[in-house]
Amino acid sequence: GVQTCALPISEATPAAVFVRPEIMTKRADFLDAAQGRRMALPGFHLQARFRDDGLEAVRVGFTCSKKVGNAVARNRAKRRLREIARLVLPTCARPGWDYVLVGRRDTTAAADFAQMQSDLKAALRKIHK
Repeated sequence: GVQTCALPISEATPAAVFVRPEIMTKRADFLDAAQGRRMALPGFHLQARFRDDGLEAVRVGFTCSKKVGNAVARNRAKRRLREIARLVLPTCARPGWDYVLVGRRDTTAAADFAQMQSDLKAALRKIHK
């Protein structure tokens, strides 16, 4: 179904500015995002930063440290974070922003999926206030 995010849209921006967010791969981008706004959620951490480079693209990155577990656990956690981002960001992300979803030990792989989705929506609303 169609999901709405209820973000206050100040400018007349089309809801779907992008089909799929660009994936961040460079370490420098992750470090920059870590300097931005942060929010700790039960299932994961969210870091967000306005790039201010004039580009509309929304970029997203995913990371899980070794604290999350072995390679199997980290990959499972990242798959879940990617899926949540795929479902939520097209309706809730703002153009020109970078978002990093960071997995948490014992919780990202096991947390309720629907709850993680609504957590991300709520966190994006707070971060963009």
